Amino acid sequence: MENLSQEISRLVESKKNIFFDMSDQIWEFAEPRFQEYKSSALQQKIMAEQGFKVTTNLAGEETAFIAEWGSGKPVIALLGEFDALSGLSQEAGINHHSPVDPNGQGHGCGHNLLGAGTCSAAVAIKEYMAEKGVRGTIRYYGCPAEENAAGKAFLVRDGFFNDCDVALAYHPNSYNMVTPRSMLANFRVFYTFHGTSAHAASSPHLGRSALDAVEIMNVGVNYMREHMISEARVHYAVTDTGGTAPNVVQSHAEVLYAIRAPRVGQVKELHERINKIAHGAALITETSVESKLVACYADLIPNMVVGRQLDKYLREFVPIDYTDEEINFARSFKEFTTELDKKNLPEIINKMFHDKNEAKKWYDESILNFVVEPTSISSGSTDVGDVSQIIPTAQVNVVSWAPGTPGHCWQVTAQGKSSFAKKGMLVAAKVMACTAIDFLNDSELVKAAWTEHNEETNGECFVSPLPRHYKPEIW
Repeated sequence: MENLSQEISRLVESKKNIFFDMSDQIWEFAEPRFQEYKSSALQQKIMAEQGFKVTTNLAGEETAFIAEWGSGKPVIALLGEFDALSGLSQEAGINHHSPVDPNGQGHGCGHNLLGAGTCSAAVAIKEYMAEKGVRGTIRYYGCPAEENAAGKAFLVRDGFFNDCDVALAYHPNSYNMVTPRSMLANFRVFYTFHGTSAHAASSPHLGRSALDAVEIMNVGVNYMREHMISEARVHYAVTDTGGTAPNVVQSHAEVLYAIRAPRVGQVKELHERINKIAHGAALITETSVESKLVACYADLIPNMVVGRQLDKYLREFVPIDYTDEEINFARSFKEFTTELDKKNLPEIINKMFHDKNEAKKWYDESILNFVVEPTSISSGSTDVGDVSQIIPTAQVNVVSWAPGTPGHCWQVTAQGKSSFAKKGMLVAAKVMACTAIDFLNDSELVKAAWTEHNEETNGECFVSPLPRHYKPEIW
């Protein structure tokens, strides 16, 4: 007689080619934030074909949708993504830099696998529920613009998760682990300066440089770094220099800031301080400045009750059975990493073990084919954090690229269509599906997750920092 893991594995494997093809097509589409029209349409079509009711165009996001099956409580949310990153176009399977389009997009964070794997989990859960007569509702959330724009934050702000009981998420990675205790909150803010043009040689006294204001602002923020908490991160990119003519005083210039800290409240404080620095730069240069908050990621609150279930099943499906060809494929990418990445890899692996001698056994391995104990915090950000603020949420990472591969790089794009990566995708689907079934079948487990969630949030209602009037936009 099959146990739950075996039954779910059978269901996932029986339809794996549908989701392999979905993943490959989304890899080919490689569409950026809020423009994932083909990727979203493909997922909607397949989920409708699999018997799900599809609701589209949510929270002003044209590419957002919900695919739902079942009725009543509990409601289990599965979080999917499908957006690509700019500048990371790359030929598949090639371990040297070879962009398909030098200016194109690429799935340098594995979202082609993420969305397809989560769809696969939803379908397997639906099939199991139908076979066993399990009551409840399963929802796949097709979430756009995780990169740079926090698409889920709009869905949370506008109430699309309010009746959910538990949320499950997955992300490809170079290791197998239930996501750490927290991830950083993150605001994205544009600062646009307006000055006065003038001939930079014959009448510089008549000009007021917006570019000078940007530079002075950046200097001010750099001085602020000494006086903020060590866990915070502030980065910027100058998105408009005001032109390319040095003999013209720049009348306009713009800079985009990413402001991160462990908690939303801490980011708000840094945001206010940076606003003051921007106004100070405008005063110094006699220019004016406008600021616009365009994305807000809340910090992630992983629920340990949900996380333990994910971890339990992750350990049932890992180690993964890789072929010699897949191991050699991963090795070719590990060996191609930069000298800095190679030098840093042992330090990364050391953090995965209490025993350094045990860690050393993995230094030369091509795939980290074991389960890592969760660490305390990650310096990255995710809009899964917004969901975690209002319902019990946990996320699992499963190996889909070689160790030493940095995130958000062309090497991830290159590995994204491989059978090695897809095996990780299927494991993630099985882990999420088994975990969802446990919560569908056990109301006490749902209650325990909510008890922990209420303790973690002190029973406070999360208020999205996104302005109510602000709508998703392409920038």
